[in-house]
Amino acid sequence: MATYRGAIVDVDGTLVRGDNGLSGAADAVRTLRETGITPLFFSNNPTQPPEHYVERLAAHDIDIDAAEVLTSALVTAEFLEDEHAGRNVFVVGETYLRELLERRGFAVRDDPDAADVLVASIDREFDYETLTEAFWALESGASFVGTDPDVTIPVHERLVPGSGAIINAIAGVAGRDPNHVLGKPSADAGRAALSHLDVSPEECLVVGDRLDTDVALGERIGATTVLVRSGVTTRGELAESDVTPDYVLDSVREIGEVLAD
Repeated sequence: MATYRGAIVDVDGTLVRGDNGLSGAADAVRTLRETGITPLFFSNNPTQPPEHYVERLAAHDIDIDAAEVLTSALVTAEFLEDEHAGRNVFVVGETYLRELLERRGFAVRDDPDAADVLVASIDREFDYETLTEAFWALESGASFVGTDPDVTIPVHERLVPGSGAIINAIAGVAGRDPNHVLGKPSADAGRAALSHLDVSPEECLVVGDRLDTDVALGERIGATTVLVRSGVTTRGELAESDVTPDYVLDSVREIGEVLAD
């Protein structure tokens, strides 16, 4: 039996979907804790602080602490602190991301020509003017950083565009790929998660509903990967994917089967 000390657990599509809790999610988190596994709840959503997830999961009987939450926004802020400390940033994103970067010491500029770094993320008010200004920032020589690659995100029973859609739109008009895309499955996200948990990859589970982010992150860091089919991944996508999870479960409520293996 493998010995796990930590688990990187996705939120949307794994524990909840929109405003609805997924069956067995609370029991699964309790099972992890009772077997000595510390969970880290990792969301690629860059629009909310950790406290949001504490409240959101508490509504579905999942009790967590803010220190147990990691998001693509936090990974992005840590990356920028290491690589672009104190620089001017032009943000295509929402209020929380802007405020987070300001608190971390960055000057968030409205003038694209003043930007040292363009940070692109989900923006539900994204329009032609914003696309134009992002293009100008890159034309002026700014580095190009994306918070996460999720082209779509699950909301209730449907999908809506995510950060990846915005990033791809900007990349398309600028004719260049981002210098870095943070969040899952980036190496930066993997290092941040393992550091938060203080575990080795061999002692870590990665549990989520996406092959291209959750399972790919686990493969990248060398952890044991668990795909749950309660989110966006279809059977056909799983069969055709080059990313192969170690375990496939109908839902996270079956996590005990992985721990007992």
